Amino acid sequence: MDANLWFWRTEGQSFFQRFLLWVDALDPLLLLKSAVEIRNSRQLLQDSVKTPSEPIQNDQIRQAFLLNLSSVHPDTNHITPVLCRPPAFLPLTLPLVIVSSMQLQPKPNFFYQFAFHAYTTVFTLMNGNHTVKAEEYSVQTKQVVLGLGAISYASCVGALPLVFMDRYMLTNPLAQLIIKKLLYAPLLGLMSAFTVAVVRSPEFENGIEVMDRNGKVVGVSKKAGEKAVRETALSRAALFGTTFFLPSLLMYFVERTKPAKTPRALASMRMLLITSVLTGMLPVSLSLYPQCGEIKRADLEAEILSSTEEEELFYNRGI
Repeated sequence: MDANLWFWRTEGQSFFQRFLLWVDALDPLLLLKSAVEIRNSRQLLQDSVKTPSEPIQNDQIRQAFLLNLSSVHPDTNHITPVLCRPPAFLPLTLPLVIVSSMQLQPKPNFFYQFAFHAYTTVFTLMNGNHTVKAEEYSVQTKQVVLGLGAISYASCVGALPLVFMDRYMLTNPLAQLIIKKLLYAPLLGLMSAFTVAVVRSPEFENGIEVMDRNGKVVGVSKKAGEKAVRETALSRAALFGTTFFLPSLLMYFVERTKPAKTPRALASMRMLLITSVLTGMLPVSLSLYPQCGEIKRADLEAEILSSTEEEELFYNRGI
């Protein structure tokens, strides 16, 4: 089992433990670490063999783990490109979320949503499970094609309410409330989950590797791949659904209380709310499900049941 997955399994048993780990691993300063520093920390972890039940007490080793969690893919052991590492997710998605939520014209909204879904889809592709057992070239080509289709579709669907409102000149307050405040946010959350499911579809079509407690690969499971993709899609929907919905809801009440009526003040308040909600929800959404996923032996395929007697098996869920 990869050191990153072992660390998640031993140190991230509860939601609160995973939340604290993600708060540390999402530190943008980790993006400044060089490839040499990352490789040295990787070597330090390989030289520091520990039993699964022994907690991490050495601060140097713990920092090395955090650097690896934020920089190295556990399936390939390759260093993830800087822009696709978890610490880069918030700085890059925040401006796109803000402009998408504030842009009320269909065409610019489509453009910003396209950029938003393009980045999140590439991030998903780079941080998914990479143990798919199929011809590597065909899998990568399929994921790229599916990703482009999912990005285009999600952008069109996300901008559709504004197109509908602009087309039929819906200006009454009730229509504005439903389309801009109530419909827009759930739609964006749903489309975020949709792009995750589409770009990572080879995982539940071809299966991903599952391991026993000692890290030995016991088989390739489509059911484990389905569980990994479903959990990641739900966490992404919770992240962006909440980020788009909660600030809009709060701004609706703010606008009715008349604390500040100037457009600049309202825009600044909206930006502050979006930043606060996204910053808080990112580690929460990543912590909803274990990074080192668990699946019951009874839930797996028959060929895997015959190859192991362990009741719980493990896999890399991906981000």
